[in-house]
Amino acid sequence: MSELISRTNCKTARQQKIDDFGDLLPEPAYRFNRQWQRHSWKSRRAAAEIRSAKRSILRGEEYCNLLSNKYKMTIAYDGTNYGGWQVQPNAVSIQALIVQALGVILRIPTSIIGSGRTDAGVHALGQAAHFTMNRPIDISKTIASLNGLLPDEIRILEIVEVPTNFHARYSAVSKTYHYRLHLDKVPDPFKIRYAYHVPHPIDLSLLKDAASQFIGVHDFTSFANAANRGTAAKDAVRTIQRLDVIQEPGGVRLEFEGDGFLYKMVRNIVGTLLDICAGKIAKDQIPIILSAKDRRLAGRSAPPHGLYLVKVKY
Repeated sequence: MSELISRTNCKTARQQKIDDFGDLLPEPAYRFNRQWQRHSWKSRRAAAEIRSAKRSILRGEEYCNLLSNKYKMTIAYDGTNYGGWQVQPNAVSIQALIVQALGVILRIPTSIIGSGRTDAGVHALGQAAHFTMNRPIDISKTIASLNGLLPDEIRILEIVEVPTNFHARYSAVSKTYHYRLHLDKVPDPFKIRYAYHVPHPIDLSLLKDAASQFIGVHDFTSFANAANRGTAAKDAVRTIQRLDVIQEPGGVRLEFEGDGFLYKMVRNIVGTLLDICAGKIAKDQIPIILSAKDRRLAGRSAPPHGLYLVKVKY
């Protein structure tokens, strides 16, 4: 009986790693979409590497070790020069660089699973990710070594050991995003990469009043790009617990905290709020836009460089 349980747990551990590995890859690659593979020889080579990596996972004995060690890392990065968090075939990503550095330090191929994706140009002060090892690691040395290998724009702030059932994405209970608006008449060259310079006046009272209408439980289909795919297609209902408008030197910071966010949801809400302040959309239209479940009715998408993933709560 114990042997049967061991084999079952081993199979479960292997399958979990395959599922986790899927988060590491571009969605078309993970599904081996034939149309995607035909795009170029690079895509076909990438697909072959993915199949090889998947077979390696199936063979990997370390994933069958029920006493494996799981670690959560907290990461900060300047996303200006990167193609986003997630590994992708045609751009340098944050995740790919950390995976590469971990492989060098730990001397074993190691995948990391993030709390979620951030787009190209988006920054993070507190991205979270996890990885699993079949042995304990020296946390202090690993942090120092990672920060020695990684580019200066990417820093590992913390690594802590967590229970084996922890998952950086599925164990999260809330996330906090900040969006920074630069409101000085003349753009500050030291802020231009980290805050969106708004080219029109902002009525702060109107901004706060409009922002308050997004708080609560809503179907945010109208504020999601690719609303017919991924998590938005399954369930677009999210809870925004707070949306604070906070003045800071030279501008305003919008603080979003919620149980989850759809693809480009924060940027689309910010863009809609800016369109309201510009007189393009009436603030009374917000409930109508929400109920319509039509992205075309909402406002523009704010650019990525003003957005920060600040904290993931577990």
